[in-house]
Amino acid sequence: MKILLTGANGYIGMRLLPQLLDMGHSVVCAVRDEKRLSVDAKTRSKIDIVEIDFLDDPEKQKVPADIDAAYYLIHSMTSSVTDFDEKEAQAAKNFNTILEQTECRQVIYLSGIVNDKELSKHLSSRKNVEEILYKGPFDLTVLRAGIIVGSGSSSFEIIRDLCEKLPVMITPKWVLTKTQPIAIRDVIQFLTEVLGNKKTYGQSFDIGGPDILTYKDMLHGYAKVRGFKNWIFTVPVMTPKLSSYWLYFVTSTSFKLATNLVDSMKMEVIAEDNRLQEMLGIETRTYEEAIDLAFKKIEQNLVISSWKDSIASGQIKEDLENYIQVPKYGVLRDKKSIKIKDEDAVLENVWRIGGENGWYYGNWLWKVRGLMDKMVGGPGLRRGRTHPTRLFPGDALDFWRVLLADKKNKRLLLFAEMKTPGEAWLEFKIEDGVLYQTATFRPKGLLGRLYWYSVLPFHLFIFGNMIRNIAKV
Repeated sequence: MKILLTGANGYIGMRLLPQLLDMGHSVVCAVRDEKRLSVDAKTRSKIDIVEIDFLDDPEKQKVPADIDAAYYLIHSMTSSVTDFDEKEAQAAKNFNTILEQTECRQVIYLSGIVNDKELSKHLSSRKNVEEILYKGPFDLTVLRAGIIVGSGSSSFEIIRDLCEKLPVMITPKWVLTKTQPIAIRDVIQFLTEVLGNKKTYGQSFDIGGPDILTYKDMLHGYAKVRGFKNWIFTVPVMTPKLSSYWLYFVTSTSFKLATNLVDSMKMEVIAEDNRLQEMLGIETRTYEEAIDLAFKKIEQNLVISSWKDSIASGQIKEDLENYIQVPKYGVLRDKKSIKIKDEDAVLENVWRIGGENGWYYGNWLWKVRGLMDKMVGGPGLRRGRTHPTRLFPGDALDFWRVLLADKKNKRLLLFAEMKTPGEAWLEFKIEDGVLYQTATFRPKGLLGRLYWYSVLPFHLFIFGNMIRNIAKV
């Protein structure tokens, strides 16, 4: 089958893509920016790519007319607190219009469980999108899932941050809300097995794991799998806003996502039927099995995708292409260079920068800068990196965003997403046996210049020692 995969560079899309290729399908990946599709050259050779923004005029968007089926994996929850529901509705309407020009017979939509009488704004939006897609010129299959647990998922990363950093927690009362988590592997299995299955056409199904747990149970379950104990005390005084700040400061989540998650965590998310599970004969994994599998992926460096790599997790609001040309005029620079003997070995050091490996010098100072950034609404350092040695354009790298990762031409370009009174780039380049490291800052007014000169003393020894340590092999 020829399949249109929307949201191909998202958390679910990146997990689903290799499965569809292994099944022998022809896949067309729909992304806003082709450069941000984080797949290797071998995978790129097997797929077609179309650049589409489903919020733009649908008359200007084109997809192959001969597609047989499509996956709808588009959402805007991490991009806004106020109008994400309007964006999601508009994207769904535009999607229907675009597919009118195709031969698509089935669309598969991954939604949220919407069985509670009172729905959060997030879940109401998912239900509304579902109703819009049912009006499209195709047969719709809807899979409604709750908390998805897997390496790199926002839910897993939040639970991981909370448990690993806070053995004793004072928590809001919403941690007593019941939910039904499901392993990412089971979600992918459901998504692939309903493809082309006519028994699922025109229907919506709940999917969930075998456990119904409170969020408190999930935190304790994580600690059990990891082999330690944690203590959780609930208090009724935390307002939704305080809860959002609590999640934001303790975990790697963005404030927008924290706000929307807290709004949804007050609602019970429990599957009401197991029709699809029985129909397909799928035996879902327990919550603790899902946690264990996630850590096996992490330990083997096999994490394919992470929610943190979403552009919405940072500060960039436009295409990466708009930032890739480092300005030459009206900027301040810190440029350093050092001769090296083994270009390939040094290049590997460059490609390992950030995350667990750190920044080669003054890691505690980088952490202080990350904490300061977090205090003023930036991403801080907690995003880390998805893979310890691989980088793709669009990847999150602590409080940087990868703009260019060109190993062939030995160049790595990062754009700062920390809060600063200006724009900042950090570039590493190797040419003719020399490693060049350039920090470029385009200040916004007097405040920007004062900021640059206030941190200049730190640059002198941090950046100087950093390039020397990177050059060591």
